[in-house]
Amino acid sequence: MEQADVIIVGAGHGGAQAAIALRQNGFEGRILVIGREPEIPYERPPLSKEYLAREKTFERICIRPAQFWEDKAVEMKLGAEVVSLDPAAHTVKLGDGSEIGYGKLIWATGGDPRRLSCMGADLKGVHAVRTKEDADRLMAELDAGAKRAVVVGGGYIGLEAAAVLTKFDVSVTLLEALPRVLARVAGEALSEFYQAEHRAHGVDLRTGAAMDCIEGDGVKATGVKMQDGSVIPADIVIVGIGIVPCVGPLLAAGASGGNGVDVDELCRTSLPDVYAIGDCAAHSNDFADGAVIRLESVQNANDMATTVAKCICGTEAPYKATPWFWSNQYDLRLQTVGLSTGHDNAVLRGDPATRSFSVVYLKNGKVIALDCVNMVKDYVQGKKLVEARAQIAPEQLADASVPLKEML
Repeated sequence: MEQADVIIVGAGHGGAQAAIALRQNGFEGRILVIGREPEIPYERPPLSKEYLAREKTFERICIRPAQFWEDKAVEMKLGAEVVSLDPAAHTVKLGDGSEIGYGKLIWATGGDPRRLSCMGADLKGVHAVRTKEDADRLMAELDAGAKRAVVVGGGYIGLEAAAVLTKFDVSVTLLEALPRVLARVAGEALSEFYQAEHRAHGVDLRTGAAMDCIEGDGVKATGVKMQDGSVIPADIVIVGIGIVPCVGPLLAAGASGGNGVDVDELCRTSLPDVYAIGDCAAHSNDFADGAVIRLESVQNANDMATTVAKCICGTEAPYKATPWFWSNQYDLRLQTVGLSTGHDNAVLRGDPATRSFSVVYLKNGKVIALDCVNMVKDYVQGKKLVEARAQIAPEQLADASVPLKEML
């Protein structure tokens, strides 16, 4: 039976970084990366931004060139899926029935796009934006003349896709079921700002929007029917309503978990010699007051990968990384540091009318997060305030004439 010292399941950000970090930390054994997609590891965030907008080619979003993986002796088995594992025997089974043995296993599968459960969700013309194939299919329909788009979901993916579509002279309607966009990740001031920006760019943005189903001609989507009976005509429908973590085989093998797979501070699952990282790893996070959460970010995937690589190479370095995120929409760069969930005060720093401002989030008087729009200095300096859980008077934080670094 084929054997690898380390098998990495998943060829996204986490899986790629795990392989890189293993070599950086001196690991000399056989590394095998098993990826469901046919492509070598690439960056996912640009799929709804620069790649969809044709501003970057696929080669420019590859995490490393193909030659790099050869040079580092990292083997890739692409277009293959792990369907089960035997933790006692230390083997994984692939979709084709073949089995491969492992010494250590790193599960870095991320998640699949959450699908709509309504009628018409499987019609042609209904898209997610999670893989290169998803983005390519969407681009092909735009090239074929699609001019009316409905975006379902007002999170980062939906908003970024809407912003790109306006560049192609596409009529865009965005539907968010909650009272505001970005409701799960940002405060009201930021939501209101982005809602106004999208509307100013011609997006028909609707909050509290209750959809009923997707209508079609039997093959292709033709519109989105709302619960009030109205129909929004559509050539394409983009669904951005979150992900479902890909952990089925792990849980079936007995790993602890539910919404993701549970890991400890070294990213170890409850199964021997099996680690999990990235979007699918549920962990106790200090920046969430110790709550067990999943973090869907490149930062989290990369930093967890480094923790695991060091652990396998004999150095225990518990995962304590500061969470950060970013989003590009139009000419706006949003940078977030920390986790604003549960904040009890939000301090506006600067004037949103200038399209350059920050929101500082407090909980029990302590700085827990910042959202910075075209404000790189606040983002860089604010990171230290978040890490220190700094207690600073709200009126002081609101004074944009004083650099944040002078407040610590």
